[in-house]
Amino acid sequence: MTTTSEVQTPLPEPRERLPRGPTLSTLRAVAVPTQLALIACLFSGVPVPDAVLLGGKLLLLIMLGAEVYVWLRLRRLGLSPRQALARLVPERVARYVTHEARILASLVRWVVRRPHGVGEADGVFPHARDQAAMMYGLTFVCVAETVALSFLLARWPVVHAVLLVVDVYTVLFVLGMHAATVTRPHVLAGDVLRVRQAAHVDIRIPLARIASIRRESLFTHTKKDGELNLPVGSQTSLTLGLTEPVNAPKLLGAARPVRVIRLHADDPKSLYDAVTRARAAPAPAPAPQDAD
Repeated sequence: MTTTSEVQTPLPEPRERLPRGPTLSTLRAVAVPTQLALIACLFSGVPVPDAVLLGGKLLLLIMLGAEVYVWLRLRRLGLSPRQALARLVPERVARYVTHEARILASLVRWVVRRPHGVGEADGVFPHARDQAAMMYGLTFVCVAETVALSFLLARWPVVHAVLLVVDVYTVLFVLGMHAATVTRPHVLAGDVLRVRQAAHVDIRIPLARIASIRRESLFTHTKKDGELNLPVGSQTSLTLGLTEPVNAPKLLGAARPVRVIRLHADDPKSLYDAVTRARAAPAPAPAPQDAD
């Protein structure tokens, strides 16, 4: 079963040890709290001496330089870029950053109209229509809040700048969530059904594991072990029953085996008919072998 979390290849053992001295963990333990303390002081209006600000910037540059140095050493020791990054960045942090990058990339795909993962699909099934009005309304509220706070906080430039960045990112995030749903439809390709939601759910289900598929509109969903609900606009329209569990990893990578998946499609009948036909199609006959 393949999901968005790729199978991790065992990391090769380095042929030499990294240089000794101040470790990254020590630098992080000092630099990160220092940066947070400086941000808190600036945010609250506490005066910070220029020398302290300069020291904080230098400390941050030293930590970033050490990160780059260790990454380059890991690359020279034979690790791939992905493996070297995995050594430096905790898995949960990497997954979260990847999710945020996927959200922002979806905005670009939405603008240029390039859906993700549909190149060799036998069937593409959008599922974003019923949430569009809600997402556009939420975006409007976020924009209105951003404008209002800009006027209210004009006298406090530091607070205004920080909240402006947060508010603008919130607007982009809300639009990005909708863009991810638009550009990542459900896909049927060969003998695999790819079920997706926004940028955080991407499950490939072999048709051989689908024991049943039925059309049913549900507007309330109770969380249960072994079940995955993927509502769009608070509703699901199809329910898949599986012969054995598949892994649907959570946002930060925790395993989640499920045997029942409820999902939504703009045209549930088309998805139902396509999966039913694909399941009923006879398996291709094996190629004849030449006699010796």
